Amino acid sequence: MSGAEPMGASTTRRGKHDASPGATAAGEPILVLNCGSSSIKFALFDVGALAVAREPLWSGKVEEINGSTARLVQADAAPVALELIGETPYHVALEAVRERVEGHTGGRLPTAIAHRVVHGGGKYAAPVRIDRAVLADLKGYVALAPLHQPFALRAIETLLDQNPNLPQVACFDTAFHSTLPQEEQMLPLPYALWERGVRRYGFHGLSYEYMALALAERHSDCARGRVIVAHLGSGASLCAMRGLRSVATTMGFSALDGLMMGTRCGSIDPGVILHLIESENLSLDQLADLLYHESGLLGVSGVSSSPQRLLAAEATDPRARAALRLYVRRIVREIGSLIAVLGGLDVLAFTAGVGEHSAALRERICSDLEWLGVRIDADANRANAPTISAAASRVRVAVEPTNEEWIAACHARRVIRGGAATTPAKTSPLADAHYRARDDLAV
Repeated sequence: MSGAEPMGASTTRRGKHDASPGATAAGEPILVLNCGSSSIKFALFDVGALAVAREPLWSGKVEEINGSTARLVQADAAPVALELIGETPYHVALEAVRERVEGHTGGRLPTAIAHRVVHGGGKYAAPVRIDRAVLADLKGYVALAPLHQPFALRAIETLLDQNPNLPQVACFDTAFHSTLPQEEQMLPLPYALWERGVRRYGFHGLSYEYMALALAERHSDCARGRVIVAHLGSGASLCAMRGLRSVATTMGFSALDGLMMGTRCGSIDPGVILHLIESENLSLDQLADLLYHESGLLGVSGVSSSPQRLLAAEATDPRARAALRLYVRRIVREIGSLIAVLGGLDVLAFTAGVGEHSAALRERICSDLEWLGVRIDADANRANAPTISAAASRVRVAVEPTNEEWIAACHARRVIRGGAATTPAKTSPLADAHYRARDDLAV
């Protein structure tokens, strides 16, 4: 990210309210980027001699990159409206991030840039430093994660073109699930497809990796037992853990599988897909748009993809009410299937935007699990407390904020200091005190 060269086209971007951020002293800053189709989230971490501080020095996001209301939202300043001029607004948005990063580092380059990359396929089971060959591999997985993969790779390639000597590290959402047993990875399709990589990969791995650490710290031995983590955001999935390792998960070959989500359908009878192709004469692009963007809470309710908005509307809107009932039912059904795999349940943990902040939905989910002995404390639940289960509950119920960015920063630190990782994450824990502690618990 050279200060002398713009990140992308020669067109310029200027804030309508040009606010120069104050510089922040950072020993060895690592920049974490999480690039989506219309936003770029970023966080700057200080890398010390022994560990990475869990709280970022600074963070924010560029929103509505492809719209008319693009803006830069920073943790330490008022939002700044952006004019993303030209044919490459994404590159210009990256340039806006670059300018702010240099403002916080006194013009110095980051030590490395860590990218959340959704799909590592069957080849990448651990973070890796990116070169042209790795980038070419990752482009081969775009079709498996079309909502996320292309945009992370676009940012990586732009930065690689600008400054090939600046270390970039890919941190994969699929990597945490490399511990899945073969019977969880395999799909009941012709074996030749398994050999060609058609299998369950699982996603939200950076979130689950952090949760494995955080739950062990807060709940000790209990977290080493039978655990289900519910990552409930605009995308949603569940992960069953035993010994802090992934043993089953609801997302599969793609991020469409499993739970009902904001705009994604989740698990669906394949016969429905065949029916839509035949009776509705849908093209592949139309079908993909329907499944990824027009389904889920938005599709059923016709109102919103946001559970919070639907909760506000359900008293008078039967479709909003139906969407929420289906949403909860699908979560409970999938939790039940993972309990069967685990042979019981010791901890149920909620994380991500909905999981961390929606007391109403947590209460409904847990109410439907009372047969299991789940009981929650209403006051603790309303307060989003770290433990919301009642004293009489046979299952501990937790609420734990996730921290995917910190996990990515830790991975980048390890890779650039020790070389590119080539072994699965389960045999190469992060080389800092926090991750040595987690690995000791997992033995």
